[in-house]
Amino acid sequence: MISQNSLEFDKKHIWHPYSSAVNPNPVYPIESAQGVRLQLSNGATLIDGMSSWWAAIHGYNHPSLNQAIYDQTEKMAHIMFGGLTHEPAISLAQKLIQLSSDSLKKVFFADSGSVAIEVAMKMALQYWSSIGQPKKNKLLTVAGGYHGDTFGAMSVCDPVNGMHQLFSQNLMQHYFADAPYCDEATQRADLNSFTQLIEQHHQQLAAVILEPIVQGAGGMRFYCANYLVQVRALCDQYDVLLILDEIATGFGRTGSYFAYQQANIEADILVLGKALTGGYMTLAATLTSDKIAEGINHNGSGILMHGPTFMANPLACSVANASLDLLATGRWQQQVMQIEKQLSEELNICKGFSSVADVRVKGAIGVVELKQAVDMATIQQQFVDLGVWIRPFNKLIYLMPPYIIEPQELSQLTQAIITVLRNNGEENC
Repeated sequence: MISQNSLEFDKKHIWHPYSSAVNPNPVYPIESAQGVRLQLSNGATLIDGMSSWWAAIHGYNHPSLNQAIYDQTEKMAHIMFGGLTHEPAISLAQKLIQLSSDSLKKVFFADSGSVAIEVAMKMALQYWSSIGQPKKNKLLTVAGGYHGDTFGAMSVCDPVNGMHQLFSQNLMQHYFADAPYCDEATQRADLNSFTQLIEQHHQQLAAVILEPIVQGAGGMRFYCANYLVQVRALCDQYDVLLILDEIATGFGRTGSYFAYQQANIEADILVLGKALTGGYMTLAATLTSDKIAEGINHNGSGILMHGPTFMANPLACSVANASLDLLATGRWQQQVMQIEKQLSEELNICKGFSSVADVRVKGAIGVVELKQAVDMATIQQQFVDLGVWIRPFNKLIYLMPPYIIEPQELSQLTQAIITVLRNNGEENC
């Protein structure tokens, strides 16, 4: 059991994510986790609605994933990837190439999603520079996006309503179109702003970067596949690369293995992370085509100047292989469909609350958007008191549970949201 002294040390000395080091929000000590349940130090159990920031799709303490870690530890926990290779990385690259688009044949492993985004941006910029077009050095993206917290990634996150306004003067400047919008009735996409920018600036544009179908931490906004179809066509028309960021959406979360598959398009560069290892280890991958690799090699060197120390970590690659094997032999499609159906039915009541601006569901993602931001410390405690782990941000209360969640467990999560909104008078949450 975590002692009170340890918790006091944590409060005084450990800087938690998106938090103040001087006046931090409360943290809740975890002793263990099993399936979809988190065991607190005080003996209480919480139903996990977050999949540990969307990564633990198989739940916690899964025997197959545990065994993969154990088996690999007996061989080697880590080895540098410069000048060396190993079977777990080779096997994982083979799986990712087989699962993704036909054109994606090259795999670069990184140690986090943000770093994988940096790699994707480097690939795009170096490609154009190597083939003699160094002026194509800007990116086009959309408002409402989020791609990570490192400086390159921050530069393509929403510059107005995102989390990184403080650094706006320190970031490379790119182009931002209006957030994706599709008419729900007709599924017709509005690309007026995007089209105008790509027409005007294509000679400067190295790539477009988007989160397919779902904009994650930038606001949990969903948009139709038709938008992506038209973006791909415009990129082809104006000779601009397309980077798709599937860090949050990959591996089944939206109902298809990758979200971009719902548009039947291909990326020039694809970025994966989060659920890649089933939430066990930090690992990401940037996939690209022979065309991009050969373009980067145009001047004869072909060297991509990037090499994380823990690139292709054998433990991470081994558990990623095991996670992908679980998806290949499991019933994740049915599980995600059932979660989507249940979320739609049970969160629908929130549409009638005066404090709620919108309720939306896509795959194993359920979102209740409020009209004003929540008080994080207060609402977090209320959810914990109800036996659930739900971590809202800004105006959003959302669920991204592990795929293995049972219907009654999912109902505990949705009922907790309804209860908290009602207990707060549906206002000033």
